[in-house]
Amino acid sequence: MNQNDVTIRLETSEDYRAVEFLVREAFWNVYRPGCLEHFVIHVLRDDPAFVKELDFVMEKGGELIGQNMFMRTIIEADDGRKIPVLTMGPIGITPALKRQGYGKFLLDYSLQKAAAMGFGAVLFEGNIGFYGKSGFSTASEFGIRYHDLPEDADSSFFLCKELIPGYLSDVTGVYQTPVGYYVDEAAAEEFDKQFPKKEKLKLPGQLF
Repeated sequence: MNQNDVTIRLETSEDYRAVEFLVREAFWNVYRPGCLEHFVIHVLRDDPAFVKELDFVMEKGGELIGQNMFMRTIIEADDGRKIPVLTMGPIGITPALKRQGYGKFLLDYSLQKAAAMGFGAVLFEGNIGFYGKSGFSTASEFGIRYHDLPEDADSSFFLCKELIPGYLSDVTGVYQTPVGYYVDEAAAEEFDKQFPKKEKLKLPGQLF
C-alpha cells in the first residue's frame, strides 16, 4: 500500500450507515454464519464507554475502506484496584483490500492516538499472528486473566499492549469486557434487515 493514498479521520454521523455496511462486508461469515459486528458498532456509539475521540475511519481516493474504534473498560486487580484500560474493535477493512497493509496502518495510527490521549493499555480478543506485529502480546504474560475463562483454558486469543511502558507492571487481575458488546441476537437480526440480503454460510474455522 501507498500511505500517501489514504486518509484517516474521525467518524462523523454522516458516515454511520456506510461504516456499518463496511463492517458487515468485512465480517460476514467470518466468525459465524452472517455477523453481528455491524450491529455491535451501531449500539456502541451510544454507550457511555465509547471513546468518540478514537473512532476512526480510513479512506482511499475518497472511498471508505476501513474503520476502528475503542471502548473504556477496567481490569479488576487482585489487590482490589480497578485499573482503567481500553478495549478495541470491531476493526475492519473492506474485503478487497485485506492483507495489503491497510489494517496494520490503521491499527498503528489509532494506537498512537490512544497513547497520546494518555491511555495506559489496550486489551482485546484477536489473532497474535497479526496483532503481534503491532506490539501486542498474550495478556497472560502481563498476569491479566480473561473473565469467566477457566484457568486451564486456552487464552492465546486474549491480547494486551501497554501504551505507557510499565503501566501493568504491578497489576494482576481480571479483564472485564464492556457489557455493550453483548448484543441481543434477535435485535441484530432485525437490524440486518435494513441491509441488502446476503447468504449466511457455515464455514470451517468459524467460532460460533
